[in-house]
This record gives sequence, structure tokens and C-alpha cells, in this order.
Amino acid sequence: MIQLYWSPRSRSFSAIWLLEETGLPYERVLTDITTGAQKAPEYLAINPMGKVPGLKDGDAALGEAAAICAYIADRYPETNLAPAATDPLRARYLQWLFFSPTCIEPALIQLFTKLEVLPSTAAWGSATQTFDVLDAALQKGPWILGEKFSAADITIGSGLHFAVRMFKMVPARPSFDAYLDRCAARSAFQRAEKIAAG
Repeated sequence: MIQLYWSPRSRSFSAIWLLEETGLPYERVLTDITTGAQKAPEYLAINPMGKVPGLKDGDAALGEAAAICAYIADRYPETNLAPAATDPLRARYLQWLFFSPTCIEPALIQLFTKLEVLPSTAAWGSATQTFDVLDAALQKGPWILGEKFSAADITIGSGLHFAVRMFKMVPARPSFDAYLDRCAARSAFQRAEKIAAG
């Protein structure tokens, strides 16, 4: 049985949404970050960063939301959440799957802290560039890969939901609103939102 270690109102949302999309049976293991449960040695064996989410699947254990999305989509190909390794679409899928942790999240930190970083030295370029690139990609829609919904939509959709709707750190744009509406209309997203609220 897949075990998802999570905490309400945290970055666990994307892993919950992914697992709800799969239809696979899984157990949610509450890891209450308000009490420091994520620092317990047994949890650090799953995710040495002491962050949620974490996942165990038999002998496999890992942390990091995007890695969990990648692992489940590849480990369980019947979920149709990732293009096959031989599919040319796989390249774009991988790019967008990791766009949220490598571009959206650092851009949000830059906005929140008002950190001045030269775009030529930041892996994400700049917050403006990050959201302009995402805007252009989402205008093609309906999903980040076109017609096919994938685990990349879960990482992008989660990051954008956090940035635009939950914390209003990034101004809404027509492409963002339309995309987020499509994400929010998915029953798995709705179930994940209720679970993640605690």
C-alpha cells in the first residue's frame, strides 16, 4: 500500500491531488508539522529534509512533491499521467513537471522577500520571466502539454494555485484564470482541496 506522509495546509497538496487523480489505493499518514513530527528520525529516513510530503511504496521512499509526482506517474503507467519514455512529448513533460519547483517556487520567494537577483545568475531568470513564459505556454491549452492532462499539470496547477489564488502573490491573467478553473473543475482536485484543508 502506498503511504503518503502529509500535513494539512502544506505543500502536500500536489501529492494528494496526484494520488486522487490516479485512483490508486493509498494511506494518508498525518505528519503534523506544527508539532515537529517531520523531524522524527523515522520520518527523516523517508525525507531527510524533514519536509512534507513524503512517500513510501513498498521498499521505495522519497520526498519532494515533484519527485513524488514523477515517481507515481512512472511507477504506475496505467494512470496515464506521464508520456512514455519513448514518446517525444516526454521531453516537454519533464520540463514542465519540474518548472514549479525550479522556477515558480524560487520566483515566489523572490517576490515575497523582494530579493534582487540578476536574471542572468538566477536559474529561474526572474519572477516576471517565469510568469510570462508560463502565461505563453498556458494560452495554448487546455493543459500544459496541450490536450493531454498529466502529472506536469499537477505540479504547475498546484504552484499557480498557491501563487495566484491562495496567497495572491502573482496577479491573475486570463490564461492563469482559465487554467486554474479547469484544474479546480477536476473532481480529484476538489477532493484533494478538502483533504489538504485538514
